[in-house]
Amino acid sequence: MSFLDYVKDFRILAVLVVVLLLLAADATKGLHLGMDFIGGTQIPITFEHSINPVTFTSLQSTLQQRLSKFGLSNPTIQGIGDGGSYIGAYIQIPNVSSSYVNSTIQIIEKEGVFQEIVNGREVLNGSALLGGNSGLQPSYQVSGNNVSWQVNFYITQTAAKSFAEKVYGQANKPAYMFLDRPTNSIMLIGTTLLGTSATGTTQDKIAAMQSATQLGNQTIPVEILAQNSSNWPTLYIFFKRESGSYKNVILSSETPAFIKENLTKLNYSLDYNSNENMTPVFINIGNVSQALIVESWPSIGLLDAPTLSGAITTGTINEGYVITGQAPSNLGSLNQKIAYAQNQSQGIVSVLSGGALPVQVIVGVPTTLPPTLGKHFEIISAVALLLATIAVSITIVIRYRRLFLIAPILLTTLAELFIITSVIGLIGSIDLAAVAGMIAVVGTGVDAQIIITDEILVGSRESSVKTKLNHAFYIVWADAILVIIAMLPLAFSTSLTNVIGFAYSTMLGAMLGALLTRPAYGAIVSRHLSAGEHHNA
Repeated sequence: MSFLDYVKDFRILAVLVVVLLLLAADATKGLHLGMDFIGGTQIPITFEHSINPVTFTSLQSTLQQRLSKFGLSNPTIQGIGDGGSYIGAYIQIPNVSSSYVNSTIQIIEKEGVFQEIVNGREVLNGSALLGGNSGLQPSYQVSGNNVSWQVNFYITQTAAKSFAEKVYGQANKPAYMFLDRPTNSIMLIGTTLLGTSATGTTQDKIAAMQSATQLGNQTIPVEILAQNSSNWPTLYIFFKRESGSYKNVILSSETPAFIKENLTKLNYSLDYNSNENMTPVFINIGNVSQALIVESWPSIGLLDAPTLSGAITTGTINEGYVITGQAPSNLGSLNQKIAYAQNQSQGIVSVLSGGALPVQVIVGVPTTLPPTLGKHFEIISAVALLLATIAVSITIVIRYRRLFLIAPILLTTLAELFIITSVIGLIGSIDLAAVAGMIAVVGTGVDAQIIITDEILVGSRESSVKTKLNHAFYIVWADAILVIIAMLPLAFSTSLTNVIGFAYSTMLGAMLGALLTRPAYGAIVSRHLSAGEHHNA
């Protein structure tokens, strides 16, 4: 029989079409490999208290939403617990840079509390946001060598009315927009971090920072550490006096060690930030009331500080809103500015759309799996799959002593492996557990091929080939259904998360095998034997 004679059978043709479509998809989109193969980072998180499975599912969904909208590819969240309660989780991120890891940690730690403050008064908060709105999308604009970004969102009608009332008469005042503004905290900042942006004296900048941190009885005191820490004795007296009122101190990670020790002895919790995050960005605005303001200040969650236009402060009700920002001019290339704008806007969207976590989380020290070790796992997995395929083929050939069986067995087994690999790699990520499931599928394929071959070669001579195949596939389908049922508890387990990939790939292999590759194998063998019998006759 020629190749075209085989292809005329719809069962064989179906496998060829699926393989070709997946080849095209793989070439276009590429396969997603897990951190087992391409390296990556594992971030441990601990919960403030143990949570039940329902709460964990909510937390898992929220974090997935935050991280995926931040732009991370295929992050996985694995719970730590016994299935009845969870005390923490592992977040795995494949093949990302250290800057993405740091941004991820910041996204995890955020509670998602949005506040807008005007003249020391909260005029808008996160409860006013309309969740799931299609307008909540990040964007950036390039103008010459400058890059700006914005995020549009909408608020409820009730909040819009309240906002209009609270900002009435506050024209040209800055509206400070915060995400996760610290509470019970004191800011300790060195004079060297006051920045070079905008014009103004040191006193003007201190006044601008104090204005930006005002909020009734939740004001964040701003204390200035002189160069060489010459005024620390005076500051120490202040911190000692306020230790009963405040719990945290926000400071640079490069603060002198003796100051950190003194603050720790006063029972303060220290919130370390990079110099970049500690440095406020000042801008000059053209009004008499306040010529210098803080536009952004990452260490306290200040995202932006647009000035209120006269139209907004006349009592006009507007339900649409926008957060805007500008990439720092001191960033080198235009691509760096674009990356900064994308990072900032995506981070805001991820928090605004992700909502608040149901429990406070504590982020541990990330661990990294080098890509070189992942490459070693990849080679070993490929060798294991190849050996499993060869073992299956040799087993069938030895049993039946028919050399013509080698080609259909190898082709259908390889086609099955390719289809499973492509499907998992396109819609999820391939890890070691998934590969283990693929190897298991190759093994279970022996049973199906033996059943099909037995029915065709040594079945009742009085039955037709079609009847023999129907009987064989009754057993094949029964086996596939049993495999799927057996794997279901693992696939939906929230405690045995390391084997979920194994369960999914095994179930997928059993289903695709029964639907596609094993019918194709039966068609090839039956057509070959029918042709041989016709030729002999």
